Amino acid sequence: MSTTLTLEESTSVAKLNMEDVLREAVRRGASDILISAGSPVTFHVHGRLEPLDPQHRLTPVESRRLAYEMLNDEQRSRFAEDLDGDMSLELFDCARFRANVFQQRGSVSAVLRHVPLEIPRFSTIGLQESLVKRMINIPNGLILVTGPTGSGKSTTLASVLEYMNSVEGYAKHIVTIEDPIEFRMKSKHCVIDQREVGTDVHDYTAGLRAALRQMAHVIFVGEMRDRATIEIALTAAETGNVVISTLATQSAAKTINRIIDVFPIQDQEEVRTRLALTLRCVISQVLLRKRDGLGRVAAREVLFVTSPVANQIREGKVHMINNVISSGSSEGMCLLDDSLLRLYREGLVDAATVLPRFNDPEKARQVVQG
Repeated sequence: MSTTLTLEESTSVAKLNMEDVLREAVRRGASDILISAGSPVTFHVHGRLEPLDPQHRLTPVESRRLAYEMLNDEQRSRFAEDLDGDMSLELFDCARFRANVFQQRGSVSAVLRHVPLEIPRFSTIGLQESLVKRMINIPNGLILVTGPTGSGKSTTLASVLEYMNSVEGYAKHIVTIEDPIEFRMKSKHCVIDQREVGTDVHDYTAGLRAALRQMAHVIFVGEMRDRATIEIALTAAETGNVVISTLATQSAAKTINRIIDVFPIQDQEEVRTRLALTLRCVISQVLLRKRDGLGRVAAREVLFVTSPVANQIREGKVHMINNVISSGSSEGMCLLDDSLLRLYREGLVDAATVLPRFNDPEKARQVVQG
């Protein structure tokens, strides 16, 4: 990409190009960029939407031009057939972006996620060292990080994988299957192979099957998005691999139910048994705007699958898992409500931010009264 105008000049004459937009997003600390006909170019900054120029709404021609600047000829041809597509792009000196281009009301739109060039250390994103060490020492099975879209799941897992990669003597083969690749990782003490769906492998299912023949100690799957992917992920975990992935669910219990419910009713008892044997850890997280407005902070629910939890999964008593988490602080477990309450009491977030997130009315009442 090449810049032909300064930001001020290009905005004033509505000739803004994609590189200008990306650089402005980095300057503002935006996590996402929205490009849509009928709206201004908009940045998602610390949980709020900020238009680049409120007075200038993109025309369909402008939104199409900006989106098409990201696509090569092959991607444009594929987009003409599929009407949406994923890709990644890079500003070599400052950032990478994950993008989805799609059609809406006959015009072309795009949403881009900012991916920093440097993988953040676990401590900077609020992960406790004890939790990270316990995660990387799990010898086999399924580890999941879940949460709504934009909750930082990929960043959390990239931080954990980078810690694995940095531990002297860990020496594992890590294979990732991503759509698209977000954080680029360099082999240190581990050997890391990153495969991008659509470029290096046809789909998640094919990538997972292949990983079973690639002597992978750790397999990272960008998302368990369908039954086929979940099925093979369970199989990989059963055969002695560590399988790490994400789901768009909002608690540990809902994550377990989501996996079970993907399968037909006649297969669900078997899936519960397999999940009880393979699931090791679920971290569910949300991102909250900080009280001072300067960034966001993660609240996390942590579940480790102990024998009581495995029994509840096997017996179909998933609704009782929260009781185990609530009493499992000595095991490193924590309910999301307790994490929310802690962030509020530490003054990191305000009451208006945390109150809608509580599931336990008593916890919410403590915030109101406090």
